[in-house]
Amino acid sequence: QVQLVESGGGVVQAGDSLRLSCAVSGLPFGSYAMGWFRQAPGKEREYVARIDFSGQSTDYADSVKGRFAVSRDNAKKMVYLQMNSLKPEDAAVYYCAASSLLFVVRAEHGYMYWGQGTQVTVSS
Repeated sequence: QVQLVESGGGVVQAGDSLRLSCAVSGLPFGSYAMGWFRQAPGKEREYVARIDFSGQSTDYADSVKGRFAVSRDNAKKMVYLQMNSLKPEDAAVYYCAASSLLFVVRAEHGYMYWGQGTQVTVSS
């Protein structure tokens, strides 16, 4: 059974940092690219970042580029999202997702497995 479990969400102030974690089990983690998405109330879920299976290639949405950093530890089957200089518009439920595709994909349909999400609240 494949499981993706996010953690690390919370309530922070604008300008603060937060690190999200995603623990993965039930699939060959080193063969999957991992993505982060987010969904704010009343909005569609949107792409945030992706890291390839090896951890050597990353991709970011323009809205977070330069502030967020995605990383992974294949030995621990963990993926992380370091979020710096948080803004109120970053508030959302954040999801990690796994993709078997080798190329960069930003659309939800490119990700086969999803976590339940972790809430991030940013106060101004």
